[in-house]
Amino acid sequence: MVILKRPYKKAYLPVGDGYTLYYELYGNPKGKPVLFLHGGPGAGFLDEEKDFFNPKVYKVIFFDQRGAARSKPFGSLKNNNTNKLVQDITRILDYFKIKKVLLVGGSWGTTLALVYAIKHPERVSGLILRGVFLANDASITDYTRGGIKRYEPKAWSRFIKQVPPYYRKDVLGYYFKQMHSKDKKIRERHLYEWAYYEFAISKLNISDKEIKKALKKYSYRSLSILEVYYLKNRCFLPENHIIKNTNRLSRIPISIIHGKFDRVCPMRFMKPFCKKVKHAKVYFVNAGHSESEPEIKKKLISEIKRFEKIV
Repeated sequence: MVILKRPYKKAYLPVGDGYTLYYELYGNPKGKPVLFLHGGPGAGFLDEEKDFFNPKVYKVIFFDQRGAARSKPFGSLKNNNTNKLVQDITRILDYFKIKKVLLVGGSWGTTLALVYAIKHPERVSGLILRGVFLANDASITDYTRGGIKRYEPKAWSRFIKQVPPYYRKDVLGYYFKQMHSKDKKIRERHLYEWAYYEFAISKLNISDKEIKKALKKYSYRSLSILEVYYLKNRCFLPENHIIKNTNRLSRIPISIIHGKFDRVCPMRFMKPFCKKVKHAKVYFVNAGHSESEPEIKKKLISEIKRFEKIV
């Protein structure tokens, strides 16, 4: 089947607090509703993410979250937090008169999908999650304090080299400060290096050429500033908020695809969540974190197809 990636509508939706969100509608205008939640925070969505969906079956809403990519104002942190993003999702659903929606997300997109489903289970017909991130202290500390250095020593060495030894107890604080430097070169270097680190550990056997290509493809400046801001604030969530509220997800069909060698969101951190959502279908595949890895992409497509009969 040839899939046309062209949206049938694209526009901006005002959501309050001075923000307007860029969105695209893709697929069948009368199809089963899906809301795609991109990662980061701050990454924005990509055209190739439309490949996951059968355009004859689904009506898919893609949008850039507050401050991300094409949404305005770019990279803004004011009134930008998880609760505001949850409110934005409700505004989007109400605007398009959607009562229940299938949420599909990866990485940070899984966090946002789960937080939304916990608060508004009545609005969610299903969850398809790739690379689950629980936004708790353990997972954030692992990512920012060298948990991956034995697996990816080169990437960690480059990342931590940007931080003087005196500041290494607060890597997030240091990067955040440098991203707001008055010196444009300092700002740009730290925005670039933060994103470089993430891409360098997101895919198995990734080359420097592939990393640089990804940096051109994604909106890395909004990704870096928003990601550091959110992680610095534990994504504006109480500790273990998702794990403590899994009972709210009991009636929602859930599918989880997770790479066995995921270095961004290591498998060990999401296993306690899997034990609590016993009704979820969980697939551990031979891959890292990226949705573009063959085993992850293959399983995502098959699960989204399976949900055609569920939602």
